[in-house]
Amino acid sequence: MEYLGINTLRFDVKKCTGCGMCVIVCPHRVFKMQGKKAAPAWKDKCIECGACKSNCAFGAIEVDAGPGCAAAVLAAKFGGKNVCCE
Repeated sequence: MEYLGINTLRFDVKKCTGCGMCVIVCPHRVFKMQGKKAAPAWKDKCIECGACKSNCAFGAIEVDAGPGCAAAVLAAKFGGKNVCCE
């Protein structure tokens, strides 16, 4: 599991099967497909909501819900943005 340093997002490329669910569910488009695997391309955009982790059936992603998630929930409530957090 590679710790990405900016937040609590950790990604294990060896466990990634390239299903692309993280690319689909991430509200800030942190992940993108690189060849046949996903990769956290914009790590600093992660709000630690946990959508990627919850939808990764292969355990390739770990993230702790943190203050970024709380900010996203508030933005969703008061700013009208659609954000999903665990």
